[in-house]
Amino acid sequence: MSRILVTGANGFLGSALVRALVERGHRATCLLRPGSDVSGLAGVEYTRAEGDVIHAPGLVRAVEGQEVVFHLAGVRRAATREDFLRVNAEGTRRLCEALVAAGNRPRLVLVGSLGASGPSSAGRPREEEDVPHPTDAYGESKAEAERIAFSYADRLPVTVVRPPRIVGPRDRENLLLFRLVARGLRLRLGGGERPLTLVDVEDVVDLLQVVAERDEALGQSFFVGHPHPFTLERIQDLAAEALGVRPRTVNLPPLVLSTLATAADGVARLTGRPLPLNRKFARQLLAPAWTCSSAKAERLLGFRATRDPADTIRRSALWYRQHGWL
Repeated sequence: MSRILVTGANGFLGSALVRALVERGHRATCLLRPGSDVSGLAGVEYTRAEGDVIHAPGLVRAVEGQEVVFHLAGVRRAATREDFLRVNAEGTRRLCEALVAAGNRPRLVLVGSLGASGPSSAGRPREEEDVPHPTDAYGESKAEAERIAFSYADRLPVTVVRPPRIVGPRDRENLLLFRLVARGLRLRLGGGERPLTLVDVEDVVDLLQVVAERDEALGQSFFVGHPHPFTLERIQDLAAEALGVRPRTVNLPPLVLSTLATAADGVARLTGRPLPLNRKFARQLLAPAWTCSSAKAERLLGFRATRDPADTIRRSALWYRQHGWL
């Protein structure tokens, strides 16, 4: 049994990770802000640590005595580049400082993002050794978080896992697509198909646990994803099949999508409520491809993502409907 801290534990991936850790008999501590929605952790036995990655005192208390720290906390939507950097990058620095101060060299597993590397070309997936080219402030902040984490590698055992687009029940990042399909609409972006690497949330959880235990993972970064790319259109087709609907295809020129996303961001700033559509999401959809190779994880760790995202998309669509999310 290990003592494990998870930051961002109440999120989609975080709650799935905590459940898996507890099922394996580990003692999980969740770093949670006051008032956090912990519905994803319902029925799970864990220790709550009040705090966040921005305020050092709460971090120092949370990391004390931990053997492994999974760092998932961060923001995916923010008003400014500085807000992304403050939480995703400087929050990682504060966590590393707290871990160093703890004195027992707990193992750090940072959950990064394919966004830190940037989009790929349609014909060649991203590899871990490629020079990062993030295309937005979120990606920049995640790339900087990686750089900061590895700068502590002489004082902490560090590993980074970079998931692409994660799918599964409870995911909100892709929920807009499912809601459109449920309402009878299917988007087709102009400019041709754009390949996407997808990964089931449970495959990410499995790899996180592997890298926390294997010395071969130290000082390394890993992509994780299903080997066969999907497309935005196929995701919608699979959702429609699961929901038993025949949506009408709406051709959406890139300029129209960008304009709508800009308007949505303006509304979000005025109301203080983030909307499902935003410029970050639009830029991701309009990139030529978001694919990555998981060959390194298989070569060094013998790990492969085995769950078919097509099945996951179908299950997710049914889960959303059963729980009133559509």
